[in-house]
Amino acid sequence: MVEAVPDWLSSAHQAVTTSSPRGLESGQTVQGPVGERTFEAHPIAQGEGAVAWWLVDDTDLRLARRALQVEKERTAFLTQASNLLLSSLNLERCMDVTAQMAAEHLADAALVIAPAHGRMLPVVSCLRGGTPARTSLATDPSLVPGLSEALQGFPPVPSRWIDPAAAPAWLLPEGFGTVGSIVITPLPGHGVPAGVLVLLRRSDHAAFTEGEEVFARLFAARAGAAMSAARLYAEQASITEILMRELLPPTLHQISGVDFAGGYRPSKDHERVGGDFYDVHPATVEGDASLVVLGDVCGKGLQAAVMTGKIRNTLHALLPMAGDHQRMLSLLNTSLLNIENARFATMVLASAARTGSSVQLRLTSAGHPAPLILRSDGRVEEVSTRGTLVGVLPNLVTQTAKVTLEPGDACFLYTDGISEARGGPLGDAMFGEERLKLALSECAGMPAEAVVERVQMLASQWLGSGKHDDMAVVVISAPRTNHLSAVNGRTRGRFTA
Repeated sequence: MVEAVPDWLSSAHQAVTTSSPRGLESGQTVQGPVGERTFEAHPIAQGEGAVAWWLVDDTDLRLARRALQVEKERTAFLTQASNLLLSSLNLERCMDVTAQMAAEHLADAALVIAPAHGRMLPVVSCLRGGTPARTSLATDPSLVPGLSEALQGFPPVPSRWIDPAAAPAWLLPEGFGTVGSIVITPLPGHGVPAGVLVLLRRSDHAAFTEGEEVFARLFAARAGAAMSAARLYAEQASITEILMRELLPPTLHQISGVDFAGGYRPSKDHERVGGDFYDVHPATVEGDASLVVLGDVCGKGLQAAVMTGKIRNTLHALLPMAGDHQRMLSLLNTSLLNIENARFATMVLASAARTGSSVQLRLTSAGHPAPLILRSDGRVEEVSTRGTLVGVLPNLVTQTAKVTLEPGDACFLYTDGISEARGGPLGDAMFGEERLKLALSECAGMPAEAVVERVQMLASQWLGSGKHDDMAVVVISAPRTNHLSAVNGRTRGRFTA
């Protein structure tokens, strides 16, 4: 009978009977295995120093506790993974995090393979305890069992179906050693597969169990959702950037001997576009005038910017009529009246042509602040042009004025975001037209770019940190020099188209 008692129970019995059996009243117990089961042994004192043992089979309880602990650890891991993956909308960062977390918690090494770009497969690999490494491989995924199917979003094949010895060299991270088992599972995305997760274990480690493969799929679902969101965000950001580029005001320079400069500040510093806009359209025929357009669409932000885009495109289509401001604005007015939920706009057109050393201007305002002329001696004149708003009344009426700019003179076009900027010492006073004229008079003789920068700086100082409307400025000036080079009308530091 002694030989049939397990060693752990025999040792416990000897220890108890050697000491005082009365100490058993404290309820001390011992645990140990009996075959494939585990038992908890409770000693009970008998007469004359004898001890009896009551054995309770706690195998199922221990397994349940272990399973509960494993589930808690897995839940904590998935929560951590979700937080890390969703904290970034950068696709490369998501791939790095996925590979690193999978290598640390699920396998000895992990690879994240994104859908192919042409013939190249973007791959991120990571060893346990290492850092992710990115590469692009020109390889055929069909050579790895289950990889091509997983990239298309099909369910994973069981790891027991994959022969580790058939794994190609590119699948094994450098220094990994001999692979013992492989799990290949898709990374599901939002309607489109986000890629594939490959888990590797070394040959001296236990193979993946069915439960581990199921858990890997749970992790892959979270990683795939994060990667898909990051890819979608990147695509939307790219589209937004392309569209935004079309809405941004152009960079101005010298055209046909006339200096142009512009500046724009949206109503919100985190936005890039708004309801103010300007364009300069060079003359298509030598000797004709270039057309300057500066406008202000009702409203702020992206919705106003969309309307500015429509107006700019319409004006571009009407360029063959640029010589007739009234007709051009009337056609634009009709176009806006026919657009559902269109916003009205104020606008000023300026045709500028170089004649000898001077610049001839024709200026037409449509409900817009009158242009200001800055003479080389510091005088500031208001141009007598006016007109009705664009997009409000069926019949648009305007009055065109003609102005000559001598060398050193400049024409200043602006939106009401400049003159109506509120700030100052008390924070509620408008910058105003008189203050603007005084600021311009101090810019006499400055290049067009310097005039723009000076006015923008003064308006910003006046505003401080207060709210403001969109602000746009365009300066047209007659250069003081007549010396143009013989090569395409270029001068040092300037460009002439």
